[in-house]
Amino acid sequence: MANTKSAKKAARQAVRRTEVNKSRTTRARTAVRQVEEAIASGKKDEAAKALKAAAPVLARTAQKGVLHKKTASRKVSRLSARVKAMAN
Repeated sequence: MANTKSAKKAARQAVRRTEVNKSRTTRARTAVRQVEEAIASGKKDEAAKALKAAAPVLARTAQKGVLHKKTASRKVSRLSARVKAMAN
């Protein structure tokens, strides 16, 4: 357990940040999953719509430091390539 006043505060902040980051991670994973489900169902317009919603969520997640910037960019790129490759 933290002994100093500043260490106690840092511990409180870490707990609060962990909760916020969990929420952001969950939101990003859900957005990616929705795109993947739309791709699997074969509905190109639905997949494109889901990708359009997921891209800013991933960018915001990276901007806040939850995901690395290049990781978010890579995910968006791969998803958009899969949507583009769909026959429809």
